[in-house]
Amino acid sequence: YGQASNIKSKTTQKNVQAAIEKIMSFLKKMPVTPENGIAIFCGNISQTEGKPDVQLFTVTPPQPLQVQFYRCESKFVLDPLFEITDNSDSYGVVVLDGRDATIGVLKGKTIKVLKKLHSTAHQKFHKGGQSAARFQRIHEETVEKYYQRIGEAMNVFLDIKRFKGVIIGGPGPSKEDFIKGKYFNYQLKVIGVVDVGYADESGLRELINKSSELISEQEMVKEKKIVDEFVSEIVKNGNATYGVDDIMRNLEQRNVSKLLVSEGFKLVRYTFFCPKCGKKYVKYSPDFKCECGGEAVVEKEEDVIEELMKKTEEQGGEVIPISTETQEGAQFKEMFHGVGALTRRVLYT
Repeated sequence: YGQASNIKSKTTQKNVQAAIEKIMSFLKKMPVTPENGIAIFCGNISQTEGKPDVQLFTVTPPQPLQVQFYRCESKFVLDPLFEITDNSDSYGVVVLDGRDATIGVLKGKTIKVLKKLHSTAHQKFHKGGQSAARFQRIHEETVEKYYQRIGEAMNVFLDIKRFKGVIIGGPGPSKEDFIKGKYFNYQLKVIGVVDVGYADESGLRELINKSSELISEQEMVKEKKIVDEFVSEIVKNGNATYGVDDIMRNLEQRNVSKLLVSEGFKLVRYTFFCPKCGKKYVKYSPDFKCECGGEAVVEKEEDVIEELMKKTEEQGGEVIPISTETQEGAQFKEMFHGVGALTRRVLYT
């Protein structure tokens, strides 16, 4: 609070101090910090100059926050929350030739460059007393160190969540030599090698464009594995269930580890009221006629799939979309009506 007095702009200073006071007041009323931590955002959101409107917002994340910091900026810092809620898989992408290397990560549809490296291994030397054998040895040592630097830079992949593997590309034989020499951590799985024209950022984009089928195959393998696991557990009456009512019962017991949902699948719960007999009915179809002959009306509509997904994520479970384009995905939708769950244990009725 005291440091805010050093802000030159009086308007900004007042806004920052008002926000800090509001946060301090909020924290005094909080008896216990939530188990997963809490994110507090406070600032002047007024669009009218001279009429401040300092508002406070809080978010209790579904998973534990791994960072702790205070930031005073012109906009709220949301990256730590995005990292928790983002379920996109990540792929390491590396392009290299004899001179340059660019290392990046692909998450969803976003490419982020992490490191650029340069080698002097192939630069020309002036004429001198270098014998051919000596020059060759120096060249090989320089290439060796260059490859080691690339391998060390790839260690950043080890800390990335939902990391699926590395795709390596380049215009010449350097990429094959690099892979053959095993200069990178053994824990990193190379899932593809692709020929591209450049070893810079444009090379990364070309690599990803040419790897789209490869990445899709990886997703298909993952999907087949999870559907096979689900079907296997169903067959042996194990840790799996399907049907909205059974899934909801497991969610009430905090027993769902993975929720499988067919892409594009919608399910609406309708609550009907019949004014003639006064009864209420819950159905999963908008077409309903009361048995008393009365004209039932819809009182409430609820998105069941959205409810199941929200409850799963709140309990630390994972929501897995299942494509209907694959054989396994199509069978899942047909046999289990588009929704199923892998559970932590078997619930007996």
